Amino acid sequence: MILFSLVMKESKLAAFLAIDLGASSGRAILGTIINNKLELKELNRFANPIIDINGRLYWNLFHLYSEIIKSLKITQLQDIEIQSIGIDTWGVDFVSIGKDGEPLRMPYSYRDTRTFDAPEKFFDKVLSKKDTYLKTGIQIMNFNSLFQLFTQKEDKNPIYPMTDKFLFMPDALSYLLTNSMVTEYTIASTSQLLNPFSRSFDEELLSALNLSKENFAPIVFPGTQIGTLSESVQKQTDLGAIPVIAVAGHDTASAVIATPAENENFAYLSSGTWSLMGIESKEPVVNEETYSLNFTNEGGADGSIRLLKNICGMWLIEQCKKEWAKERDISYDEIVLAATQSEPFKCYINPDASCFASPESMIDEIQNQCKQTNQFIPQTIGEIARCIYESLALRYKQVLENLQKLAGFPIETLHIIGGGSQNNMLNKFTANAIGIPVIAGPSEATAIGNILLQAKAAGLVADKKDIRRIVRNSVDLVRFEPQDTNLWDKQYSKYSEIFRES
Repeated sequence: MILFSLVMKESKLAAFLAIDLGASSGRAILGTIINNKLELKELNRFANPIIDINGRLYWNLFHLYSEIIKSLKITQLQDIEIQSIGIDTWGVDFVSIGKDGEPLRMPYSYRDTRTFDAPEKFFDKVLSKKDTYLKTGIQIMNFNSLFQLFTQKEDKNPIYPMTDKFLFMPDALSYLLTNSMVTEYTIASTSQLLNPFSRSFDEELLSALNLSKENFAPIVFPGTQIGTLSESVQKQTDLGAIPVIAVAGHDTASAVIATPAENENFAYLSSGTWSLMGIESKEPVVNEETYSLNFTNEGGADGSIRLLKNICGMWLIEQCKKEWAKERDISYDEIVLAATQSEPFKCYINPDASCFASPESMIDEIQNQCKQTNQFIPQTIGEIARCIYESLALRYKQVLENLQKLAGFPIETLHIIGGGSQNNMLNKFTANAIGIPVIAGPSEATAIGNILLQAKAAGLVADKKDIRRIVRNSVDLVRFEPQDTNLWDKQYSKYSEIFRES
């Protein structure tokens, strides 16, 4: 039974405000629940560009803050009463805060090249790769917070010893709104600094970084009130002391809680700039097999573990689109149409190859990998896009097969959530490749999870089952049944011969 009752204050409709920040754009979305259905209204959408300064890549923290302030001002034009605010962002990146409480500089972007060789240096100087994984259960990726901090230490970065607190991105933005510091659990779990069993910072790893637990704010879990809007923010926005809630600060954790699953026998694919494929587990799964397969154990919004794999996703298309746009304006729909009209199964890439992480030219790197693996070299927009989409579908199959080995239940359905769920071509390819049904939607899963976690914190929604029931009531889902599975199995065999699991 849904425990929500509509609240009215001064004739205004009660609502929750989600600030959902991705690695390329941000949005402010209002959510209200009426008759067990969630209604969304987008108030503000804005770019979140990576800034290149002297060859280093940064996020513009104050740009994000100003867009949040702008979003709060816009709410004054709506006939609503904001009950609370929640912020979610991408993982791993953080802001350095000085002893005076001020940000010391703009935060580095995880796309910056300075950490490309950091894991190997860390394993050589501090702790082996295997021991690092077994301590944290986190997929080894060069941009994890552990390796970002290690690089700052090794480079004798002058900001490093001056930092009093490291705040992960959603926590830093919440701090700018409230003057209260916390470390939200799900975002901290992406850092490779937490013990997944104790859910606390690993002191040995911190010591290796010349840090201690005092360099981080206290860990809180989703549903905790961080504080209320500061007097300064209230003056800027003409709003009152509205609560700011620690939702699942990691955008994937907020998205996963909004997966419209009817039972537990499913896997999810959060599809955006990154594709994150995983299952929900009651306990961390950290062993020799997960180490060899490089699976990650991140915190879930409900206390579960998100056992998953990070896969390079729409980043490939996003970067190609930027290059094609130099010649002419082109939409994502036009790219999909061009791919549809191109001959299938001509060539493949490994989406997770390091060459695609931050290339000068994504198109050149795709063509180079095809050339190096003695395949057809795609030239046109349609050929390149089709190569990307088919490669992603086959990579999903590769990861799902390994995920099934780790799951204690049969995976009967794949739920695709996030912006990528709107790509019907890729959804169809994915169903054909994996051989089980795909259910696509909602596209705004992260904002929905953010909003419904705020409603849960307010005592208006009971639990995860209620959250997912509301989602199913509120969105139109599209089901894709697998077709041509024999043909796709043959192509998967070719793909697997070229690109072994990594």
